[in-house]
Amino acid sequence: MSRIVSLVLACVLASATASAQTVDGLKLPPGFTATVVQEGLGAGRHLAVAANGDIYLASRNGLVAMRDTNGDGKIDETQPFGDVKGTGIQIFGDWLYASDNVGVYRYALKKGELAPAGAAETVVAGFPMERQHADKTFALDHKGTLYINVGAPSNSCQEQDRQPGSQGRNPCPILEKYGGVWVFDGNKLDQKASEGRRFATGMRNAVAIAWNASEKALYSAIHGRDSLDTLFPALYSAVDNATRTAEEFHKITDGGEYGWPYTYWDTKLNQRIVAPEYGGDGKKAAPNHPDYNGKFPDPLVAFPAHWAPNDLLFYSGKSFPAKYQDGAFIAFHGSWNRAPEPQAGYKVVFQPMKDGKPSGAYEVFADGFAGEIQDNNPRNARYRPVGLALGPDGSLYIADSQKGRIWRVSYRK
Repeated sequence: MSRIVSLVLACVLASATASAQTVDGLKLPPGFTATVVQEGLGAGRHLAVAANGDIYLASRNGLVAMRDTNGDGKIDETQPFGDVKGTGIQIFGDWLYASDNVGVYRYALKKGELAPAGAAETVVAGFPMERQHADKTFALDHKGTLYINVGAPSNSCQEQDRQPGSQGRNPCPILEKYGGVWVFDGNKLDQKASEGRRFATGMRNAVAIAWNASEKALYSAIHGRDSLDTLFPALYSAVDNATRTAEEFHKITDGGEYGWPYTYWDTKLNQRIVAPEYGGDGKKAAPNHPDYNGKFPDPLVAFPAHWAPNDLLFYSGKSFPAKYQDGAFIAFHGSWNRAPEPQAGYKVVFQPMKDGKPSGAYEVFADGFAGEIQDNNPRNARYRPVGLALGPDGSLYIADSQKGRIWRVSYRK
């Protein structure tokens, strides 16, 4: 082969890789390519991928089963099923678990079927219907123990929610039933929400929750609080609000307390700060407060404010480079509470991990979802990453909430 032909082939291959990396404007690390497997079914949330490659999407419109019947990498068969309209979804054994705002359910998966033909069985029901932070995302461990995120229907447990100057209720009564993780037996049917055990508390909304199989431990990336500047304008500027309240990544332990609503992790001061509703002045460190000293752990990672972590996946596949093994992928949905600063988030990041702890700085893995956001309004984002799933070949699937679009990200040396 001549040198000229070799150069031409190299340019063609480089061009193909570049175009694959930038499908829909997505930006990925070298060697990774993205393929659109589903153009979009609207209002997507989380997703699960079966061992045979079938995809199950939970959306605000309901559940959908999808299959690539001819092996071309594109979904060509879709089957809506069931009556659950929600967010959480996961395959465990021969069951497909799904959740809405008030419960968790499961469908039997039978060989040869795409969409489950049987009716949903109720695993847990009876959570109160709330307007804020209602999604009951969940994780299942290797034994079928079910961990459910029960978000707090409040920003900061004020006496008058989201009202300027209103003080925090102390102790916060919301934590009795909300703002934490509750545990149930995922193999048992017809449990009531009131029968669960509070596993951990002090989490405003732990939407991104996952079981780390290699560590046999639960982890979450938690939504931080909003509205520092509008609630306490004498203490905080709009820039403070847009940048200082971290999205905290934690290992969630039995009996753990994680600081909400009494404190928040401040990215500017790099420490836990007493919330203004509880006597904070924007500088008072939690260790200097008699009630909070040593009570709440530091985050494993403090991600930027208002990025909105909505899914978490620990990589256990074999097709990505070795550095990704056991590391954490986090889908950041992007948030509304950064104005007048530009909106941020709208990306998937990778956090390297070793022995259950961060082993280096996080890096942006997939970006470019949002495009140009007109009027700084997140509703005008082109795509918003919200769900993650691992394919049987080790590829990473990413779901979008704007249109329900699904990408498959793969690696080739």
